[in-house]
Amino acid sequence: MAPLSGHTAIVTGSGRNIGRAIVLALAAAGADVVVNGHRDRDRVDAVVAEVAALKTGAAAIGVMADVSDPDQVANLVKTSADAFGRPVDIAISNVGQRRRQPFEEITIDDWLQVMATNLNSAFYLAHHVLPGMREQGWGRVIHISGYDGWTGHIDQRAHSVTAKAGLPGLTKALAREYGPSGITVNTIAPGAIATERDPDQYGHIDIDDVRKRLAIKHFGRPDDIAAACLYLAGDSGRFVTGQVLHVNGGEFMF
Repeated sequence: MAPLSGHTAIVTGSGRNIGRAIVLALAAAGADVVVNGHRDRDRVDAVVAEVAALKTGAAAIGVMADVSDPDQVANLVKTSADAFGRPVDIAISNVGQRRRQPFEEITIDDWLQVMATNLNSAFYLAHHVLPGMREQGWGRVIHISGYDGWTGHIDQRAHSVTAKAGLPGLTKALAREYGPSGITVNTIAPGAIATERDPDQYGHIDIDDVRKRLAIKHFGRPDDIAAACLYLAGDSGRFVTGQVLHVNGGEFMF
């Protein structure tokens, strides 16, 4: 069974961790996929090779693009459509910076860069894929946010928390406007997921303390977020739009 056969998906920031898991899940379901990275071409190429190894018939290409730059996002979408001969109809904004800085040390440039990467990039991707989705009467847009956009439980991340809180607002606006065109738009908010992280940004977190707060007493995996994306991207998610799906092991309940 290949329920997403005939669809083309872009997943930004998909050279590792959650993005990589999403790409592999979509490809396993038959979607052609675009693996995106910014700095590390080797990681992107490795994920493309993993898709080929699945032998599901899904194709993959790697496209390097800094999605905080609107011109590069425009090229990313055009390259993807040209490669597969059809519009991108599954767009997943996953890229993000999680910079930890005391508020008074956040410069204007710091603020603008984090907002461009974490929030503006989602607008840029939607801006370039939604016309094609509307024309064909089907599409899926998914924003990967984070639960600190709701809880504010991590200090010294004013820019990141603000951007993550903005994503569900964009989700609701697009869901309302594009629902009549057969397009769903949703946000997934990962919680404590075991990923490769920059220790400089997470050294202050007590892992055992986080685990104690979880209703399910273990960290999640990138595959858990990928499964949520697969649910929303397929027919299973056809009546779900404008929503936030929290995948956090019950650490916070909304």
